[in-house]
Amino acid sequence: MREKSADRTVAIMRTTLELGQEIGYAKLSIEAVAARAGVGKHTIYRRWSSKGALFLDSLMSLNESGLDYPDTGDIVADLRTQIHAAVDLLGRPPFGPLVRALVGEAQYDPQVAAALSERFIAPQEAKTVARLERAREQGQISPDFDLDLAMAILSGPLYFRYLITNEQLTHAYVDRVLEALFAGLRGHFAS
Repeated sequence: MREKSADRTVAIMRTTLELGQEIGYAKLSIEAVAARAGVGKHTIYRRWSSKGALFLDSLMSLNESGLDYPDTGDIVADLRTQIHAAVDLLGRPPFGPLVRALVGEAQYDPQVAAALSERFIAPQEAKTVARLERAREQGQISPDFDLDLAMAILSGPLYFRYLITNEQLTHAYVDRVLEALFAGLRGHFAS
């Protein structure tokens, strides 16, 4: 019975992503997902409280491994590796366009915004700050530099380009952001 329920959950999430790609998030409905997945609406609503919650879970299932940081002892190289992986993920369908749709939904649905923050944004931020903390402990960055501010400075240009201007995120752009950030961090450290 449990296996059948798990299979049904996977089928519902897969169907959600397929429909999201085909018709877009705005036109996506629980009814359409239920019809294509061959389940009743009540089956979906027992698992998810809203279309946004279903969409978030479906999207998160695409990247179960997470975006973890390596720790080679070189903070810039480690950030570059992790951020390049994130850029690659966001640059390819279905993940990239679906993430944009989810972030858009989060602007109107407080539950989706809270879940997105709790399940994706906050964990990624915590991983970044933890990696910066290790770099600070290793003497790679200034001992008094505000790591939360470094996180904001690092992520702000990436989110701006990805979500506001819709410009392509490239490895070269990431490298420029890292260079600018660490020129300031190291300059601060040297003074």
